[in-house]
Amino acid sequence: MAVTAFLFPGQGSQVVGMASILAQNSKIAKDILSEIDDALDFKLSTLMAEGPYEDLQLTQNAQPALFASSICTLRVLQDQTGKTISELCSFVAGHSLGEYSALCAAGSLGISETARLLHLRGQSMQQAVPVGEGAMAALIGADLAIAEEIASASADAGLVQIANDNADGQIVLSGTSAGIVKAMEVAKNKGLRRVVKLPVSAPFHCQMMAPAADVMAKALTKIDFQNAEVPVVQNVTVQPEISAYVLRENLVSQVIGRVRWRETMSFFNQAEVTDFVELGTGKVLSGLAKRAAPDARIYTLDTLDDILGYVG
Repeated sequence: MAVTAFLFPGQGSQVVGMASILAQNSKIAKDILSEIDDALDFKLSTLMAEGPYEDLQLTQNAQPALFASSICTLRVLQDQTGKTISELCSFVAGHSLGEYSALCAAGSLGISETARLLHLRGQSMQQAVPVGEGAMAALIGADLAIAEEIASASADAGLVQIANDNADGQIVLSGTSAGIVKAMEVAKNKGLRRVVKLPVSAPFHCQMMAPAADVMAKALTKIDFQNAEVPVVQNVTVQPEISAYVLRENLVSQVIGRVRWRETMSFFNQAEVTDFVELGTGKVLSGLAKRAAPDARIYTLDTLDDILGYVG
């Protein structure tokens, strides 16, 4: 019997044209984009469809845009199957901002409030650290122990933390610009095959994001969370949660906490998940799933044809 996990992508997967073809082929998707436009009081759907990419990739726009793409895909899938989220999957999980998409999918958050929360999250994360004072770098080929050694050896230059533990050999560091420069030097001296400075505008998922965590904590207290209809495997705990209170608290911790995606995939393997379905723009999580669970069936749903093929 199939055990299915729905996965929701994080920042970096955004592209001009995202969700626009789906909206042309589905009134449900078009209506969702209109609802999100109204919630944000600007035409996010036009930016998603037409760009420019420079504006779309701004954190405050990319985060709600990726959510919009994911939730449109999910709702069209539900319409095609006539099934609830609990009938379609056993677990949901999202990478960083994707956790908000997962929470909306699981019925804990509404569409409009999720879009507004992500727009605020993007703004607050961008404003938490002046441009140029923070940076992020990917360590290709490093395991967690080596990454921790690199972070520790760079601390004299500035803050360096592990932001994303995505997979064996794919770990991202975050911190001050000086700290990350030092960390990249240390990593190269340790013989890592690739060390890549990421084109991001702020150092996400580290202590420098504390001001953003405070903003989100205040905003989240005003949201009427519901218990999840299916377990949400959360980034900071790697535990399947359904309690509205716990889900809310972990969202605050997530702003400065590590995204433990490698462990998330390990959880799914232990839970004997057989099918992974990535909903929305991009194939990053599908690629990580193929590495972590080579025997599983992997699906990426973005267009109406993708959805019909999955349903069929």
